[in-house]
Amino acid sequence: MRDTYERTLRTGAVLAVGVALLAGCSSGGGGDDGKPPRGTPSSSASGTPTPTPSRPGLALDPKKAPRTAADAKRLALAVVAGPDDWGPDYVERSPFLSEPGSWPVLDTDCTWEAGSLPGSVLYSVTSYGEIPAAGGKGALRVAATVTIHRTESDADWEMAETLEEALRCPAQRLREGERISGLTSVSPPYDEHSTTDDLLLERGSYLNDAFKGPQFYTWMQSRIGQVSFATVIKGAPGYTEAKTTDAQVRANVIMQDRVKKQWGAQS
Repeated sequence: MRDTYERTLRTGAVLAVGVALLAGCSSGGGGDDGKPPRGTPSSSASGTPTPTPSRPGLALDPKKAPRTAADAKRLALAVVAGPDDWGPDYVERSPFLSEPGSWPVLDTDCTWEAGSLPGSVLYSVTSYGEIPAAGGKGALRVAATVTIHRTESDADWEMAETLEEALRCPAQRLREGERISGLTSVSPPYDEHSTTDDLLLERGSYLNDAFKGPQFYTWMQSRIGQVSFATVIKGAPGYTEAKTTDAQVRANVIMQDRVKKQWGAQS
């Protein structure tokens, strides 16, 4: 419990730095709570995405690394955050888990569409939760995604492509009646106290025809070895980004600890 609390504080501190950096960035694109982290190369006006420089990394037990789709499925389902990991007010949405093999893709028109699981991915799953609408507040929807890549390099490229997408698409359509605008993306600076191999943040405005006015949108994605895991919040009337950030960090840190436990990692 103490380790989880300390990791939450560290991740929260890094998140605060990232939000500060995002506040000074220019606008970009966005994403959908149903999509897994990106893993398929895409064309880009900004050129080919570049992976982050190699970091010392975590001491993972190579014997426990997932090598098959079955291994990856077991790991992903053991790691992905459920509503209890976000907080006591969150409940499951229906359906709770994404369909096996689902992989939305951002097309050339900056619209998310159904695609097929890329060959670089062994397994991916997304869980869906929410705080139901009540007391004059709208339904606050969240999601968590875990993706198991075949290699650490594949996972690193995915992180780079996520940053690239925010530059490629200044606005994105999630589905009918839902879109993102003004999204910015940043990878905060890391040091020897970092608890994952990589971290990136996205922040922007969430527009839903069911709501009056824009709401906040935040995406937080981390990587440990060949595993990437992400949390996303689509804002709703009656909520502020500051009130939900703790829940997002908590869910991310819980998944981080589960990856390490399953993999025998030493941070």
